[in-house]
Amino acid sequence: MLDKVERKPDMKLPVVFIALCFFAVELQGAGVQKWNLFETSYTTSKTYSNAFMDVEVNVVFSRDGRQWVVPAFWAGGKKWTVRFAPPAEGEYRYRVECTDKSNTGLNGKEKTLKVTAYNGKNPLLKHGFLRISEDKRHFAHADGTPFFWLGDTWWKCLCKRMTWDGFRELTADRKAKGFTVIQIVCGPYPDEGFLDDRIENEGGKPYLTKDFKVVNPKYFDYADRRIQYLTDEGFTPAIVGAWGRSDCNSMQAIGVESLKRHWRYLVARYGAYPVFWILAGEIPDETKWGQGQWAEVAKYLRSIDPYQHPLTCHTGNGRRGADGDVNVIDFDMVGGSHDQEAAIKAETVALVTTACSKNPPMPVLVGETCYEGHMQQGFGDIQRRIFWQSILSGADGHTYGAAGVWHAGVDGNPGHSGAWGGQAYDWTTWKEGMNYPGSTQLGIGKKLLEQYPWSRFEPHPEWAPGCFAAGIPGEVRFVYLPRRNIYNWDGPNVVNLEPDIDWHVYYFDPATGRKFDQGVVKSTAKAGDTTAKPVNFKKNVPSPQDWILVMERRVSDAGEKKLR
Repeated sequence: MLDKVERKPDMKLPVVFIALCFFAVELQGAGVQKWNLFETSYTTSKTYSNAFMDVEVNVVFSRDGRQWVVPAFWAGGKKWTVRFAPPAEGEYRYRVECTDKSNTGLNGKEKTLKVTAYNGKNPLLKHGFLRISEDKRHFAHADGTPFFWLGDTWWKCLCKRMTWDGFRELTADRKAKGFTVIQIVCGPYPDEGFLDDRIENEGGKPYLTKDFKVVNPKYFDYADRRIQYLTDEGFTPAIVGAWGRSDCNSMQAIGVESLKRHWRYLVARYGAYPVFWILAGEIPDETKWGQGQWAEVAKYLRSIDPYQHPLTCHTGNGRRGADGDVNVIDFDMVGGSHDQEAAIKAETVALVTTACSKNPPMPVLVGETCYEGHMQQGFGDIQRRIFWQSILSGADGHTYGAAGVWHAGVDGNPGHSGAWGGQAYDWTTWKEGMNYPGSTQLGIGKKLLEQYPWSRFEPHPEWAPGCFAAGIPGEVRFVYLPRRNIYNWDGPNVVNLEPDIDWHVYYFDPATGRKFDQGVVKSTAKAGDTTAKPVNFKKNVPSPQDWILVMERRVSDAGEKKLR
């Protein structure tokens, strides 16, 4: 909820957004609920030639001896705005501070803010902002509730090709399918020039000069609407600050100091929302272990974020894990391949397993790989395999992507230019890509996993040679058998079963969610036995396709109970 949001009609935002903002407003002095967004503004008493560059403004919030130094952002004209999401109930005091101490409007007396308990239903606020779990292997809310990352790739969906109505339609579709994270660029786009007209939203371009020294607040006003809408609908935006590939090298074009300033603006605008940070896309691997110019930007970002939102960067490989490395990331995002054949190879799976083996431990996930429909390949069965091979190899989530959606393609305008003379990769529209089957099927997979204590799963490839397997010994086993040739009904060979446990077994169709019960595998242990040989489970699959074999411990003679 927003406290004291000054949205004026001259912003020319649609009436529905103005109404939405005022619906969320609480009168100043009435307070705000825990984890909700409190917003207030200040008026500068001095005029600056370039306020964005000339001064920095913070608002310091304090409670019970703890402080949150929150960057404020220049909102245009003489207005500076701060957004704060209080993480606990109680009374806070806050004051504004400016690097120009002579500016009486931006250096002020303390005020108070009363914070009460959250009474809504949004899980991002009910359970609190996201962090790394205590075991350092997973994501969790502030209250410890596990969080499953099922991401979708919307790199360019802040641009005006994706209309406001379209944005809401796509959001509703992904919400219905079970997605939880949206990866979205708020800055320079891949495949486009830094001042390319295609980057514009309804408020124009984010910056008016290539060096990012002249910001356009109106662009961010419209971006605000979309970021807020995602969080209102229960999504966590994973905000990407820039891109670093050779043909769209933000570091080369913008430089360290301007990228720091850009990130300060993003933290000020969006830090009070439940977000993840992705430093930049396609930047050097060395960033992850604290080397290079991008690492300097990452360290700065960590230093100014009062919430310490989980931070990563988008690179092809995982961190190095060598002595002396400085980890500037909180979770390791690795790449795959846009070629469907390469995306499912053992070498690609090894990106996950290798990253998971590094110390100190941190969550690992594939953040970009073969987009569904991209250049007419990578459809449903490939998407299912990429998802399951990653999850059962130790990944703590997965990011999907679809042609049309990642580049906000529309009829007549694909929204991207390939690096080879500017040809389009494909002409898929976002509406076509939205309906590709893989997005539904990955949601089906997530729903199955959430019926079990998935955050306790560990990889066990030795359970089913030639397959992907994970679970909890003695409690539950998941085995993914990839699709083979069309006349192959052979089931997986599951070994090393505990001899004193009865297992209820079923096949799960990862394309449709149908279950095919296989009955019970009985214990081989007998009364008085001190040892017993494990049994092999081998049974034909219901049809020649890919399958999930689920084995859950039978906990009573009265019937099988699903493990929760």
